[in-house]
Amino acid sequence: QGKILEKTGLCSQITFGRYVRQGRRLRVDPKLFIQDLQFNKVPVRVYQPKATSHGRRRGIIFFHGGGWVFGSLDTYEKVCRYISRESESVVVSVQYRLAPEHKYPAAYEDCLNATIHFLRNAEHYGVDPARVSVCGDSAGGNLAAAVSQTLAGRSDLPRLRAQILIYPGLQALDFNLPSYQQNRGVPLLFRERAAFFALQYLNGDALHMQEVLKGSHIPPDMRQKYRKWVSPDNIPEKFKVRGVKPLRPTDFMAEVYETVKRFCEPNLCPLLAEDAIVHQLPESFILTCEYDVLRDDGLLYKKRLEDNGVRVTWYHLEDGFHGIISLYDYGGLSFPSGKRGLDSVVNFLKGL
Repeated sequence: QGKILEKTGLCSQITFGRYVRQGRRLRVDPKLFIQDLQFNKVPVRVYQPKATSHGRRRGIIFFHGGGWVFGSLDTYEKVCRYISRESESVVVSVQYRLAPEHKYPAAYEDCLNATIHFLRNAEHYGVDPARVSVCGDSAGGNLAAAVSQTLAGRSDLPRLRAQILIYPGLQALDFNLPSYQQNRGVPLLFRERAAFFALQYLNGDALHMQEVLKGSHIPPDMRQKYRKWVSPDNIPEKFKVRGVKPLRPTDFMAEVYETVKRFCEPNLCPLLAEDAIVHQLPESFILTCEYDVLRDDGLLYKKRLEDNGVRVTWYHLEDGFHGIISLYDYGGLSFPSGKRGLDSVVNFLKGL
């Protein structure tokens, strides 16, 4: 429908997608105080449990998914309310600027600035500054990982307690990893759309999408450099049983690389951070779904974290697909496995 409307000139695909996904403000929650504020000029929605607490609570800074293009505070209202109620934590949902109107690093900078503000003012919201975690799904997981890496070496701020990455997208070097081959046509995130979203975030357009999908955008020497971290060889064999084809290297196109070379920046693709940063990261939770093109991004990051001595809790939804958490309590589109995934996040939080 979005493509039809775009061709007729009525509105863009992205505008239509935002309308469909906009969500709506819910009724008053009897168990939560909810208020809209600004942290360092970034719009946020703060969820605070009404129940009496015997001490300072956990704090969770939540970055929503949507390919850096879609999503809002209203879209993730049910998810954030559930996390706040069930884990008895203060949740801060961040409305970062969206692409293509606001290109990289706008979303990352908004999330970083909101996080720094909350870390410095956590006690004002009844939160223990030493128990603040970042959390996000999909593009939000990317942003959570990038913020966590940036703050890993900061001595002027409280250290993050944990990072919670829900089917995160963490690299844009290889769109032909096993999970991309196996799940290229599985909703809610098709292989082409993953590249489309990454390019919208980076450049504000989707030019050279086909070249990026083929891998023509990365120089051979750089591809070899990052092969130690981004490679099918690092994916456990049990995840390749549904069929994976070894692909021939494609011809490198220097003119394409010039337009996308920032894909090699860790703030955009956290899987490419150096070991010196990775080993400083806090305790981590990673959720992956079997039927998700981004499954292997999570698996590869899990290995990197563990190789660097970071404690990782991994939860894999064997019957899950990309976006399943965001469908929680979404009428007829809600799935039991999505609820299990959301509860796994809550259980992890309760243990912090």
